[in-house]
Amino acid sequence: MLGLATAGALGGCAAGGPAAGRTPVIDAGGAADLADGDYSANGPYFAPSGQESVDVALTLAGGVVTALDVRGNATDPEARQYEAKFVSGVDALVIGKPIASLDVTNVAGSSLTSSGFDAAIADIIDQAQR
Repeated sequence: MLGLATAGALGGCAAGGPAAGRTPVIDAGGAADLADGDYSANGPYFAPSGQESVDVALTLAGGVVTALDVRGNATDPEARQYEAKFVSGVDALVIGKPIASLDVTNVAGSSLTSSGFDAAIADIIDQAQR
């Protein structure tokens, strides 16, 4: 199961890991249940400035993320700075890892952006399930 928090992604709460009450929302099953391919999704999240979002595009092979592109859409200057920090550090936490085991909660001091990322990953897993 994934450690994705719908409440955090949609309710404006920062994602804080399982100990902070994050609730798995879907079971991605085994890698055999996910179709290889290129996927993309938009993940909304709430910052102090209001709703923002990130676009996530990735390639799956055997249930493993082999390529990743994350782009922030923030309109607020401070949120843009945090998104840039997130984007600069997320590849190392995701590429080469099974999508079903991703638990991205705080990247380079950016914890709110991760809830948008998690929402996009949940959407991508839905797309990839056969």
